[in-house]
Amino acid sequence: MDYASTLWTLGVSFLLAVLLGPLCIPMLRRLKFGQQVRDDGPQSHLKKTGTPTMGGIIILLAMTVAFLKFSDRGWPFWALLVASLGFGLVGFLDDFIKIAMKRSLGLTAKQKLFGQLVVSIAFCFIIHRMDLSTAVGVPGTNWSLDLGWAYYILVVIIFFAATNAVNFTDGLDGLLSGTSALAFGAFAIVALEATQQQSAIFSAAVVGSVLGFLVYNAHPAKVFMGDSGSLGLGGGIGAVAILTKTELLLIVIGGVFVLEMLSVIIQVGSFKTRGKRVFKMSPIHHHFELTGWSEWRVVTTFWLAGLVFAAIGLILYKGIGNL
Repeated sequence: MDYASTLWTLGVSFLLAVLLGPLCIPMLRRLKFGQQVRDDGPQSHLKKTGTPTMGGIIILLAMTVAFLKFSDRGWPFWALLVASLGFGLVGFLDDFIKIAMKRSLGLTAKQKLFGQLVVSIAFCFIIHRMDLSTAVGVPGTNWSLDLGWAYYILVVIIFFAATNAVNFTDGLDGLLSGTSALAFGAFAIVALEATQQQSAIFSAAVVGSVLGFLVYNAHPAKVFMGDSGSLGLGGGIGAVAILTKTELLLIVIGGVFVLEMLSVIIQVGSFKTRGKRVFKMSPIHHHFELTGWSEWRVVTTFWLAGLVFAAIGLILYKGIGNL
């Protein structure tokens, strides 16, 4: 296990993100790529209108350069880049259409679905060429099930769930940056234990880049990552879970993301069936804001929850049988 390369990757990606901030943020401001805040959202967020968004390019650039520098080339390398940059591109197009072209909805649902499906299929092609195991292990047990060709359907589901869940989490200053750093940090350890060096280096590159981005994204945020960053991070974490054969462990390590997505599903389902809302607002981080919590309190509480989920995931990992 090459811990040195992993740590170097983290440090370099962090430094690159910190250096890219002063270059990219003024450029985004000059291009008038400002955030459009929902009128029906918390009133305290209206002051954030105009804050530069699409800052996800800082994360993706820093991560990619560090990953290129320290990772060996091979099918896992390309799989990880296709997932992160592919979904990041879908998010970038969505952001660009919303902001630059003044189309509030961005990509249509069908266009976004098509883009995500194309990236997922490309990833499936790569892991098929890798002859990656199609078995899925249950965390905390030695039990596993070989899904055969149906495994690729699971891969697509993982990507759709991960990208949407991570995207829902991006709603408060520093919330997604911090929780994704914790989740990818846990997966870096998992990858090192599984001797998946490229996945470990990739995860470390993401940790460094989001922490560097957090320098500018912490409250009060100078820049938001937008869908460019959130979809890229969702694709990346899904890819790492698949390559390390810890697909189900993603539900635990990414527990904050899962809760955010469930809150939206519950809210929408309840309103459509009963005409009542379960939460004051979804995703659930807005619910806590509207109960009187400060934004910083919500964010730090969710960071702590992310740390707990990451720790539980690492404990469970020790019990997963060899596939």
